[in-house]
Amino acid sequence: MSMRRFLAVPVLLALAACSATGSSTTPAAATPSSAAASASASTSASASASASGGGAGEIEAEDSDLGTILVDAGGNTIYFFDNDEKGVSNCSGDCQANWPPVVADATPDAGSGVTAKLGTFMRDDGTSQLTVNGFPAYHFAGDQSAGDTNGQAVGGIWWVFGADGDPIKN
Repeated sequence: MSMRRFLAVPVLLALAACSATGSSTTPAAATPSSAAASASASTSASASASASGGGAGEIEAEDSDLGTILVDAGGNTIYFFDNDEKGVSNCSGDCQANWPPVVADATPDAGSGVTAKLGTFMRDDGTSQLTVNGFPAYHFAGDQSAGDTNGQAVGGIWWVFGADGDPIKN
């Protein structure tokens, strides 16, 4: 296990407690240190998304330990949320801080190997969010580098998207 993954475990445990209920409130069990780690991770993920121009750009298929998954132009993993519906995000507040939406100012281009249907929809806050096969797409604040998949199976409701746009649930 890499040191990065080992250090992410406390953050993942705190986030799993929060996301398992689908609630947008911070869990009472979260300690100040885990909350600070989560906030730090959120800042890193937001900075990473901003560095890629703030938009989804080209969506690419990349090989990973989980199979071929979807990533944005910066190589950041894209996630599916079980509690969403097609064209409807049910992630806001604390959930959105940990799972920032993949912002897309226009319909992104599908790179080589991507067979998913890509689109966008307007969130309640006025942000245009990427959709994959109609479902909202997210990044995970706990992913520190391109290619990280630390959000896989968090709370049993967050999954990476496969190249076909279906969530990979393993």
